[in-house]
Amino acid sequence: MKELIDYAQKNPGKVNYASSGSGTSIHLSGELFKSMAKVDMMHVPYKGSAPAVADLLGGQTDIMFDNMPSAFQHVKAGKLRAIAVTTDKRYPELPDVPTIAEAGVPGYNATSWFGLFTNRKVPADVLAKLNDAMVKILAKPEVIKQMAEQGAVAHPEKPAEFEAFIKAETAKWGPVVKQSGATVD
Repeated sequence: MKELIDYAQKNPGKVNYASSGSGTSIHLSGELFKSMAKVDMMHVPYKGSAPAVADLLGGQTDIMFDNMPSAFQHVKAGKLRAIAVTTDKRYPELPDVPTIAEAGVPGYNATSWFGLFTNRKVPADVLAKLNDAMVKILAKPEVIKQMAEQGAVAHPEKPAEFEAFIKAETAKWGPVVKQSGATVD
C-alpha cells in the first residue's frame, strides 16, 4: 500500500482504478481513497464488476476497489493479490491482509452493506419480531459459513442502530460524492 501511495503521489494520473460503474460503492471507495491518501488516480468505470475484474486479471487496469464476493475467489486462487481490505477490521478469511487504515491511510473505512427495510408504518412489535428472526438466521453456523465463502460478514443490528448507521453513512459519503462529482450512469 505504501508503495502504491508513493508511486501515485509521484506520478499523478498514471495509476488507474477499475470500478463496477460510476457512482457505485466501488467507485466511491476509490474516490475516498484518493482524497484521504492525497493521490490522483484515473477512474475507469465498467458496466459491472465482472468485466472490471476481467480487465484487472488481464492487466488492462492497475488496481480495483471491489466487493469481496466478486474478488475473493480470484484472490483465493492466486489470480489477484489483495493489497488491503477497505473495512476497519481485517477480513477473517484473509488474516494476513491489512486494512487500508493499517497500511497507511489512517481512518479509511469503506464497506458495502445490505439491509432489510420495511414501511415506517409497521408496528414496533412486528418490526422487533422481524429483526429477531433475521438476527437468528444470521447467527446460524451454516449461514455464517456460506457468507464467509462468498467473502461476506454479517453485522446484525437493532433497527435504531441500523438507522443511526444509515445516517452516519449518508453524512460520510455525501461529501465524497460532491467532491468527486460522481454520478450514476
